[in-house]
Amino acid sequence: MDLRKLKTLIDLVSESNVSELEITEAEGKVRIVKSEGKVLQQYVAAPVAAPVAPAPAAAPTAELPAPVAAETGHVVKSPMVGTFYRSSSPGAKPFVELGSEVKEGETICIIEAMKILNEIEADKSGKITRILGENGQAVEYGQPLFVIE
Repeated sequence: MDLRKLKTLIDLVSESNVSELEITEAEGKVRIVKSEGKVLQQYVAAPVAAPVAPAPAAAPTAELPAPVAAETGHVVKSPMVGTFYRSSSPGAKPFVELGSEVKEGETICIIEAMKILNEIEADKSGKITRILGENGQAVEYGQPLFVIE
């Protein structure tokens, strides 16, 4: 669905007495719900048949980052599901490196969700002591990305 069309639908719901709107089109389904004056949006893409590849004989197991203890510092968590990027473009310098000093409100990474690049800002000033997100990899809501001390 076209982003302008989606924005128009959200505006219409927020300005009207309609509390819920659901539209299904070939490329997906959109459900917009208004609750307590705020408009919440849910977008479900249409299923796409993916080619089935044979499973590799011995797939390597991915190492997960070690759990972050609360006392190691302030953990910056992902506010959404999407793709984590450390820089603004593939060839650009990362926003922060290990040991970088950051100020509250400074952009530290980007999370791409639904083809929208969302700048994620430090919610605390300090020094980056751990980078837990892997560049170009998917992140979940609430997943630790950085530790700031």
